[in-house]
Amino acid sequence: MKNFVIKTLINAAAIWVAAWIVTGITLSGDDWGHKTLTVIAVALIFGVVNFLIKPLVKLLSLPLFILTLGLITFVVNALMLWLTSWASDKLSLDFHVEGFWSALLGALIISVVSWGLNLAFGDD
Repeated sequence: MKNFVIKTLINAAAIWVAAWIVTGITLSGDDWGHKTLTVIAVALIFGVVNFLIKPLVKLLSLPLFILTLGLITFVVNALMLWLTSWASDKLSLDFHVEGFWSALLGALIISVVSWGLNLAFGDD
């Protein structure tokens, strides 16, 4: 359970950094408390999307992984972030990703920040 909470908080921090850096990713809200709860909810949705849908997409796109030597991973990550934005919109959360290029840059930033935070606060 502790591992799940830490990974969710790391994803939340990474999503917040991506929303701060990328102009096409918006995380709106009235105050810090509302933004914090929103980004934690978005991190939970992002975790569910990555747990349930990403393996299926990777399996179905296996020939593209081989053909591009794994570079299609960036596109798959962008699509997962875009799907998270769509699900957040359906749940009336104040998180939105505008366009594929914003999703691609945001997914890259989320990957790098998550990697760095996992190194710092990773599994014990």
